[in-house]
Amino acid sequence: MKKNYSLEDLSEVAAEIITSAENRTLLFYGQMGVGKTTLIKEICKQLGVLDSISSPTFSLVNEYQTTNSEKVFHFDFYRITDEEEALDMGIEEYLDNNNWCLIEWPENIENLLPLEAVQIYLTILNNEQRNIQLK
Repeated sequence: MKKNYSLEDLSEVAAEIITSAENRTLLFYGQMGVGKTTLIKEICKQLGVLDSISSPTFSLVNEYQTTNSEKVFHFDFYRITDEEEALDMGIEEYLDNNNWCLIEWPENIENLLPLEAVQIYLTILNNEQRNIQLK
């Protein structure tokens, strides 16, 4: 999937990601302010998360539960300076349990990520448009 989208298209983009994802580990790449958290919020909403969703910048991970009792984990590794920090928090256990794992700033824990994870690249085209590419 490669396409340009705006906020009005966000629901459609999130639905397409969920249905086309071959793995429940989604890696979100893109500069600060590109809309990673906004897209993750919409994905969580469509997965049935009713909780308030925010970026776990300081806590590293937020855990949400869906309406059908599935778990969704939202990670933000922006502040990680060493992969050892992710190992200490148990990242391997999170990734091995077949729950949804939505990871912002995955490049900071690159050596710990599963090879089959879905890579999502976001870029800013202008104030209203973003480009998304899934690999």
